[in-house]
Amino acid sequence: MEVARLFLGLWAFSCAFWYLSAESTCKLKAKFNLNGYKDLEKKKVVIGGMFPVHKGIAYSDGNTSRVPVSSGCEGFNFRTFRWTQTMLFAINEINEKVDLLPNTDLGYVIYDSCFTISKAVEGTLTYLTGQDEAVPNYRCGTGAPLAALVGTGGSDLSIATARILGLYHFPQVSYSSTCSALKSKFQFPTFLRTIPNDIHQSTAMAQLVLRFGWTWVGTIAADDDYGKYGIKDFKEQVEEAGVCISFSEVLPKVSSPEDIQRIVQTVVESTAKIIVVFSSDVDLSPLITELLRHNVTNRTWIASEAWVTSALINQPGVYPVLAGTLGFGVKRADIPGLRRHLLELDPYDDPLTEEFWEMSFNCTLDYGKARRLAKQRAKDVNGTLPRAVRGVPDGLCTGTESLAQLDNTYSDVSQLRITYSVYKAVYAVAHALHNLEHCEKGKGPFVGNTCADISNFEPWQLMYYLKNVRFKVKATDEEIFFDNGDIEGFYDILNWQVNSEGDISFINVGHYNGSAAVEDRMNIMNYSIVWNNEALEPPRSVCSENCQPGTRKGIRQGEPVCCFDCIPCADGEISNTTNARECTLCSGDDWSNDAHDACVPKIIEFLAFGEPLGITLIVISAFGASVTIAVGVVFIVHIGTPLVKANDALLSFSLLFSLVVTFLCSIVFLGEPQHWSCMTSQVALALGFALCLSSIMGKAAVLMLRAQNLKQARTRAKAAAKAAKTAANSTSPDVIASNTSNFNEANVFSTPEVDVLTCAHQRAVAALATIIQAIACTVWLIILPPHPVKNTSSQNIKIILECDEGSVVFICCIFAYDILLALLAFVFAFIARKLEDHFSEAKCVTFGMLVFFIVWISFVPAYLSTRGKFMVAVQIFAILASSFGLLTCIFLPKCYILLVKPERNIEEMMRPRAKLRDSTMTWTSASLATVASEVNATMASTAIDD
Repeated sequence: MEVARLFLGLWAFSCAFWYLSAESTCKLKAKFNLNGYKDLEKKKVVIGGMFPVHKGIAYSDGNTSRVPVSSGCEGFNFRTFRWTQTMLFAINEINEKVDLLPNTDLGYVIYDSCFTISKAVEGTLTYLTGQDEAVPNYRCGTGAPLAALVGTGGSDLSIATARILGLYHFPQVSYSSTCSALKSKFQFPTFLRTIPNDIHQSTAMAQLVLRFGWTWVGTIAADDDYGKYGIKDFKEQVEEAGVCISFSEVLPKVSSPEDIQRIVQTVVESTAKIIVVFSSDVDLSPLITELLRHNVTNRTWIASEAWVTSALINQPGVYPVLAGTLGFGVKRADIPGLRRHLLELDPYDDPLTEEFWEMSFNCTLDYGKARRLAKQRAKDVNGTLPRAVRGVPDGLCTGTESLAQLDNTYSDVSQLRITYSVYKAVYAVAHALHNLEHCEKGKGPFVGNTCADISNFEPWQLMYYLKNVRFKVKATDEEIFFDNGDIEGFYDILNWQVNSEGDISFINVGHYNGSAAVEDRMNIMNYSIVWNNEALEPPRSVCSENCQPGTRKGIRQGEPVCCFDCIPCADGEISNTTNARECTLCSGDDWSNDAHDACVPKIIEFLAFGEPLGITLIVISAFGASVTIAVGVVFIVHIGTPLVKANDALLSFSLLFSLVVTFLCSIVFLGEPQHWSCMTSQVALALGFALCLSSIMGKAAVLMLRAQNLKQARTRAKAAAKAAKTAANSTSPDVIASNTSNFNEANVFSTPEVDVLTCAHQRAVAALATIIQAIACTVWLIILPPHPVKNTSSQNIKIILECDEGSVVFICCIFAYDILLALLAFVFAFIARKLEDHFSEAKCVTFGMLVFFIVWISFVPAYLSTRGKFMVAVQIFAILASSFGLLTCIFLPKCYILLVKPERNIEEMMRPRAKLRDSTMTWTSASLATVASEVNATMASTAIDD
């Protein structure tokens, strides 16, 4: 026992020594200048609050030659002052309840953060210390425990205070700090809020932009965590969906006319009609003022919850700039009794209320100040001091002014959104305290199932209850609970519209629920929206107009992807969607329509029987075949006549038959190509011309040989005549010879000729030449026969049904063979063209072959320069023209003799005729007999039977 007493004594001495040492070495570094409300007397628990009642701190000259003092605040904000009064109202309401903390009176300590981080930190340190002089890491107060902090206003303020409060596990419940960065429980373990996380709002804004098809938007954000994180989340979502950011500006926290002018210039120069703003009303207000001065209209603004219902922004005259604004507001509520509380304010309670009163009624509650102002005004007017100043001076508040007559933000309870969030935050702390106070012993949540003492608990113990609190707000029947420190992301979608009185009203046109399924999150009534300039249709905000189907987007070098050119799809390619990135190639049997937005079947083209060109060709072919048959009939009728007999009737009929074949095979080229028609047309043409040309070649060969023989006979006759003349000159002069030359030539041509090639030879040549062609065609049909194909390459919009020859080598060889026969026939006929008879068949054949060559030489370029069915038409025309040429040149003269000049159809007319000579000679009878016998002997030895 003595040892214990000794130990306690030593410990007490040590503590006393340490205290005295600390007292001698510690000194106060600064004293904070904080305005607010306090009610601590006889209170069991104290709730802290922090509100940005002022818009900023007063300017400091930065003089370091004197003791620095905490800066004061300036720019009274009626809206945030209402938030402060709402917390006071909620605490008073809770203290009067019998079902919530019935045995506990709540006190409060409320400070003004002046919308500045430094002031928020001052207030936080003061809370933790428990007295006006902040001593970090010490709790110097001895009163009721501080339960939690409701505040502090903006997100950047809450981030600063939450980092400090988190070190001490001190709960913080925010009513307006929405920054998504505060979601991290690793950095901010004790931060909770009764306003949705900005992740929901950024998503809602992104969906709104996408819903109306806006792909070219500008963004403006406050230069704080609220603006930076909010606009960052928004950008990530819309850019992933293909939306481009036209510009991205940052509002200065400290008013800078240069920066504001630059932002206004950016807005004016940009073609973006949609501007998304993540900012508080305090930071945005200077920009709106400047936009009004420059009359910047025709823009649609997307507002964040921090300014969408702000009276600081919604000033008279902003309609031209902000009409049609769409924004997201947190849940709205009517709070019974709040308006009465706001109107029952006592102006003499505290400095903040005094300042509010003086600002509201433009007067002063300080008698001395009012008197000084009255004197100054009197001197400025007439230089004397009137009697009225000696009484109650002008400008002095009576304290009995009616707040109900004011028309300002403070007394306006029509849009209680952040105010309602403050109300919920206070009640969340109260319910957590209630659960802590009514913990059943032995069933507590802490070590050993213990409970906390409501009169002496640690902040971390209250934090447990706050994280798990769940209650319903009686005023709205809304259930409140925290999911990892956040509540559900529910927003009203508000539209700024002008009411009948010319003022802007906030009309609810939809809502957004971040907890619902993706497709059901946004519900908006488009017909209820009034757009800027009272337009009925949503504005268009695109860098480039949509590329319609039939075009594709072409990227502009160095510009965002939303800025593009619409390039028409190439032929054969389509795009059937708006803003297609690429054109799709049509399949082989399809082609793009004129609009290039659909693939349509290609036009199937072939030379049909029923079309005018097909009918014309059929008629011509039939006519040619009919004429040929008619010529054959004429030959049959006159088969016994000398003309028909002299031309070998069988060869003539085979020639006519081949011409009928060539005329009729041209019809097979018509119609849709089939396997049989492709083979038949080509083979029939090849064989028909082979038979025709081989028959002509046989005739021409005979004529050529006959002409050669006659030429040789004439040469010998001339030689004999010359010998006779020489002999006559050597005989008696009384003998006279006349027309010796004519006599000799006539005698020569009257002598029967014997042709080397007989009719049998001619027929054999024709048959052999045709058989060779037939064998070649048979091999062709067996190995690589012609077949129908779809030609999709010649013409883009058409499928040409045509015959593929199967083998280029075969087709070239076969028709080269026909050309060889034609050349031989032409050469033979050309050599025999001077065979002089009354009917010169060699000349007819020569002309016929010339026509044949002219037609087919002309055919080649014409064929190569045409496509589709006209190629077939050109081929048929060549066949018909060459056939008509042969028929006309060879058979028309014969038919003319047979039908018109039958008197010339005699044997004598079929023989060569002698040339008439003008020379005369006188012969003696002996000389004539001798010469005649010699000539006859000579001619007899060389005569050829006909």
